[in-house]
Amino acid sequence: QVQLVESGGGLVQPGGSLRLSCAASGSIVSINDMGWYRQAPGKQRELVAEITSGGRTNLADSVKGRFTISRDNAKNTVYLQMNSLKPEDTAVYYCNAVIWTRSRGDYLYWGQGTQVTVSS
Repeated sequence: QVQLVESGGGLVQPGGSLRLSCAASGSIVSINDMGWYRQAPGKQRELVAEITSGGRTNLADSVKGRFTISRDNAKNTVYLQMNSLKPEDTAVYYCNAVIWTRSRGDYLYWGQGTQVTVSS
């Protein structure tokens, strides 16, 4: 079994910062791409940022210059550093990862989501 557990969400004022973490655990052989998505009320889930196993990153235009994605392969963890937060960043943030296990091969796993609210 594989689990992705997010942490670090919460309430922050506009202009503030938060750091999200997502740790993968279980019968993991290897982890390929990892990423963060978000879903605001009434909107579709959208890509925020993604990172390959080699460290190459891709960020949505709306967060470039404000958010940074990174990963610690030794800890099977991906991070999302969010600076200069805006009210429009309010959403549930989900992490995902393509993980290889002996039972399922390559499979896309999702975390349960963590709420980020930007409000004064």
